[in-house]
Amino acid sequence: MPLMASNRREVDEQSFPLIVYVLTPLLALGLQSFLPLHFAPLAILDLPLIVVIYFSMQRRSPIAGTIGGAFMGLAQDAITGQPLGVFGIAKCVIGYLAGSVGALVDTESHGTRLLLSIAFFMLHNAIDWVLVRHLLAQPMPWNWLHELLRIGINALLAVVIFALLDLTKPRE
Repeated sequence: MPLMASNRREVDEQSFPLIVYVLTPLLALGLQSFLPLHFAPLAILDLPLIVVIYFSMQRRSPIAGTIGGAFMGLAQDAITGQPLGVFGIAKCVIGYLAGSVGALVDTESHGTRLLLSIAFFMLHNAIDWVLVRHLLAQPMPWNWLHELLRIGINALLAVVIFALLDLTKPRE
């Protein structure tokens, strides 16, 4: 009798070599701290969020996405000087949602990835704004045009990075 998977998550859960799980977040955090210092226009990129979205959707596990998002967010808070926990909370929520969506929707299509990335970046920006502006009561400027440009660039970059990370999947 063949073994049957009880849901889509069990069928399609992706795993990567341990080196990919370690080096990809470290590279994203390193570039996130280095690039804005030397190339100011690249400050609009959010590479750690791209990594959180990708691994959460591929693992198809809300729990793994939540934990990965929390660690990436706290590490990003530590290296950027942001109040500790703001990015941790925002990326934790995005990791949970990306893991949940990954378990329900086929996320292998570039169009689906683009639309989900846009939605996740919009939600991340909204959570970040609410936390800083209302919870911490710190002024945070908001420019709609800049935010839309930032979301578009990050979402397009995310699709490219997702395709590159797909090359690291072990072949069966």
